[in-house]
Amino acid sequence: MPGKKQLITIKGTRDGLTLFIDDSCSYDEAYNDLSEKLSTNRPQKDEPVVSVNVQLGSRYLDQMQTDELKELINNGNHFMVESIHSDVVSKKDAIQWMEESEVKMVNQIVRSGQVVEVKGDLLLIGDVNPGGKVEATGNIYVMGSLLGTAHAGINGNSQAIIVASFMKPSQLRIADYISRAPDYESDGVYMECGQIDEKQDKIVIDRLQVLSRKQIDLNGFERRMNNG
Repeated sequence: MPGKKQLITIKGTRDGLTLFIDDSCSYDEAYNDLSEKLSTNRPQKDEPVVSVNVQLGSRYLDQMQTDELKELINNGNHFMVESIHSDVVSKKDAIQWMEESEVKMVNQIVRSGQVVEVKGDLLLIGDVNPGGKVEATGNIYVMGSLLGTAHAGINGNSQAIIVASFMKPSQLRIADYISRAPDYESDGVYMECGQIDEKQDKIVIDRLQVLSRKQIDLNGFERRMNNG
């Protein structure tokens, strides 16, 4: 007679434990099996707290189930859940990802006092005049003169970049970094990009060609240019 199917698999790693939960059974079956395993394998009280990463596979847990699972693992077991990973995302998360990876094209001149803000990448066909401001959660591409303020990665994305046909901004911002006084000559520069240099820990202006040598996600922009 075949043995009972293993619903919970626990593997030790250098950083703690990885707990794999079978994604073909019901949540209640997995929860009860895990509860049984934990109750029969409780560590000694003097043992250090062990970090646990939970892998759900193709299983989605709502917030109540997630909290319940964390409480089961953490409660009196000398375990601490560090992360719970699922290959399935909610509709809300999927929509948010699509919005933040999309390239929004805006055709206008951003005048003094105006602010253009988008989720995802911004492709501006026009100028940003002094006193004008453009903001995006992703990258910013200005097909014109950038003379005002540009803030890319406004949600904390330090990998975002700012590109302009003519770069002479009053301020560049990427995530929490601010560049108020450009290092280049006052006449401005053509076809340049601003990005964070981690070694210098600041925003730097460089030639546009450097992007081809860096691991920067331009897939959304490339798709927009190829597909219209």
